[in-house]
Amino acid sequence: MRAARTAVAALVAALVLVPVPAQAEPRQRADGFAGLNALGVDGTTGGAAGPAVTVDNQADLERYATAAEPYVIKVKGSIAMQPYGKEIEVASDKSIVGLGAGAEIVQGGFFLNGVHNVIIRNLTIRDSYVPGDWDGKSKDFDGVQMDGAHHVWIDHNHFTRTGDGLLDIRKDSDYVTVSWNVFSDHNKAIGVGWTANVVTKVTMHHNWIRGTHQRNASIDNTEAAHWYNNYVQDTAMYGTMIRGSGRLVVENSYYQSVPDPIVAKDPASQVVQRGNVFDGTWGRTDSAGAAFDPSSSYDYILDPVARVPAIVTRGAGPLGRQRPAPRRITVALDGTGDFASVQAAVGAAGPGTVITVKPGIYREMVRVWKGLRDVTIRGASGRAEDVVITYELPANGAKFYGGTWGTDSATVGVLGSGITVEDVTVQNSYDESAAPGPAPAVHTGAGRSSFDRVRFLGNEGTFQADGRAYLRSCYVEGDVDIVGGAGTTVLDRCVIRSLAPGSVTAGGRVLVTGSRLEGDAATSLGRGDGQAVVRDSWLGAHVKDDPWEGAGRFAEYRNTGPGAAVNADRPQLTDEQAAEHTPERYLGRR
Repeated sequence: MRAARTAVAALVAALVLVPVPAQAEPRQRADGFAGLNALGVDGTTGGAAGPAVTVDNQADLERYATAAEPYVIKVKGSIAMQPYGKEIEVASDKSIVGLGAGAEIVQGGFFLNGVHNVIIRNLTIRDSYVPGDWDGKSKDFDGVQMDGAHHVWIDHNHFTRTGDGLLDIRKDSDYVTVSWNVFSDHNKAIGVGWTANVVTKVTMHHNWIRGTHQRNASIDNTEAAHWYNNYVQDTAMYGTMIRGSGRLVVENSYYQSVPDPIVAKDPASQVVQRGNVFDGTWGRTDSAGAAFDPSSSYDYILDPVARVPAIVTRGAGPLGRQRPAPRRITVALDGTGDFASVQAAVGAAGPGTVITVKPGIYREMVRVWKGLRDVTIRGASGRAEDVVITYELPANGAKFYGGTWGTDSATVGVLGSGITVEDVTVQNSYDESAAPGPAPAVHTGAGRSSFDRVRFLGNEGTFQADGRAYLRSCYVEGDVDIVGGAGTTVLDRCVIRSLAPGSVTAGGRVLVTGSRLEGDAATSLGRGDGQAVVRDSWLGAHVKDDPWEGAGRFAEYRNTGPGAAVNADRPQLTDEQAAEHTPERYLGRR
């Protein structure tokens, strides 16, 4: 099992999809709900009744996709849509199939509006992201959107970095199967619903959802949603959710590093879950009600859940190979880079990748996922003020399905190991005037991370470390518990500015050395039951005469400035003790 997980992590990091094994070779007829005879349609066969045509440009693709007659449309190579974000309206009785490796729809997608009997297979559908619109509110550019469609089969595709949702199944669409797809590196993955009616029947199996934030999937008011043998990995906000009066069955699916893996949101929501694995997850794994029995509608065979990561990572997505992860990636809002979002660049990165971010304000949440190693994110100009990554989510903010966000609210989460961030600003811009509370800019996971010349702007709990974090020549701004977490943090030659009465450190193991502490309001150096040492630093007059609160292990050494003092309330290290409180001692070998 350990070896299988190692292989999965390597595949995620390199973004390599290997050839599809025999068990995942595309079928000719849909399985699951899309394979059933209903609504005057005998299963989902797409354009099998018509001729096959090959297209390599948008005009021909539109011509055949919108035709009244059935067609099997084979897409050759890469087709870039114009205008940007265009969704081709597909007519009934169509198969749109990528011809070999490298078949892709770029900067657009497909819209299935009230049609039936459509197959979309073996395509990469990518890059209709609107720069700066992380929430997808300005343009509704989906990979595939269906409204009131039925008998649709979405099979062996890769959806990534679209303008809004990767896949939206909406407004009473019915008899849908989503199988063997990859959904990656985006905010919203799969949404089902947008209706008050309890109609939709959908089967989703052997999909790999990775590096996404929400809707993994979000399923609303379905008569029957069957979710089995899916691999959900590295999501930021929640996993699979059933909403409204929907009914969901989750079987033999594997959730890895996912918060709230299975959520029944509303009182009428029903979910039966069995045989699933929750690996490194936290939060809710709900069961509620009886849902339905999938076997009463169709036959299916469950793969053993322990093998799901290996089976799905080998078999999901288009046939053939993708290029290995690039060594250098550029991010720019003006279209001059490889990507327009930092999160997209992180998703494409592999070990040793350097991501250079051009000047601009990037409003997005970024997660450097747990499986990544030795990645550098660097501001292009060398001035942290020029590159701002910002979002506005408070730690005590209410989740729309219950509970609070905690450290998952951080604008940037550095969960991998050996990650370096340089010359950028990371900000949690939540306005706490309405409801004060923590608003972390950064949360680091269990690995090692380093930050050089980075500006951290937040309120309470600006920097939260659960691993080993080294901040060098950084600027950290906040009020209460500016630096915290359960891990180890070293601030070396940094400026720490207190915006309001509060404390500089809280919890964990913190070393402040060679730094400058500034502020106007009375501030403690530390509180709680952690360990904190402030040494060889300049302390402003805002530092209290008795600056330590709680039962922690606190000490100072050779501090200067108007806030420095030696008295009974301020324990001092001896020279011998001070030799044990250095960045090297705290962080170990680097």
